[in-house]
Amino acid sequence: MTTYIVRRILQMPVVALMVTFALFIIMHMLPGDPIYAMIGESETSIDEEAIAELRKELGLNDPVIIQYLDWTGDLARGDLGRSFRDRALVRDAITDRLPVTIQLGLLSLLVAICVGVPAGTIAAVKRNSPIDAAVTLFAMFGIAVPNFWFSMMLIWVFVVELGWLPASGFVGIWTDPVEALRHMALPVTTLGLTLSGSIMRYTRSSVLETLHQDYVRTARAKGLNQRTVIVRHALRNSLLPVATIIGLQLGSLLAGSIIIESMFALPGIGRLAIQSINGRDYPMLQGVVLLFTVTVLVVNLITDISYAVLDPRIRYS
Repeated sequence: MTTYIVRRILQMPVVALMVTFALFIIMHMLPGDPIYAMIGESETSIDEEAIAELRKELGLNDPVIIQYLDWTGDLARGDLGRSFRDRALVRDAITDRLPVTIQLGLLSLLVAICVGVPAGTIAAVKRNSPIDAAVTLFAMFGIAVPNFWFSMMLIWVFVVELGWLPASGFVGIWTDPVEALRHMALPVTTLGLTLSGSIMRYTRSSVLETLHQDYVRTARAKGLNQRTVIVRHALRNSLLPVATIIGLQLGSLLAGSIIIESMFALPGIGRLAIQSINGRDYPMLQGVVLLFTVTVLVVNLITDISYAVLDPRIRYS
């Protein structure tokens, strides 16, 4: 196990560099100029000499490979560079916005698990019943419905029509828990319920398969009550594929945060990514993508390790 973990950790920097390099090349291939994104496309009062000097200062005259190597050299020293747009430190900008995305992500994942796992389990136990049909329909709704459409419907109902919740803004959970939950209610509901659809489907399939195993029939024959059989024997041994899909959901969670933070005007990492793309802010976008990449790699490693915890028979060589 230790050897496996060390090997995976050593692979992470290589994967992260490959992802950031691909992004760096793609960003430079896109139409648009970061200089004019900074000063405005319609700005004509700045002379060409000033633009050339600014381009030289930012290193945009160098070949793309040299620019990337300069960025990786700064990264090795713990420096993510400065934003093209406002010359702010990328590290500070990400640190300031990270709590918003963490709060949104953790609450959404909690909602997805708390809704998806119990609903999928109940659907498996009540197979072919109206409850099973309702859970399946809800799961398909969560998988098929786009985040932006669902968020607009929630805003229309709970903000425009009922006036119960705010449509935008952010309050830290430690600052004012009640207001934080009010401001996070709609974003978390949107992201959590759409993510729960896949968890429901995988939980249902996994529990259905487990319910036909010999050890479950033996537990019932010993006279154990239904709840103990389902929770301690069937569900517990069904969690490996569920843990896998929860780990893989992180990619959807990060992608969803970009949309949700834009829809609800949350000052998080996802919204920062959109602003960086629109402004051709290469250093800021590189920092955001690096953070997302490392997060996905770490969560995937934790998911793999959790297999051995959930099933002691699993060993990594």
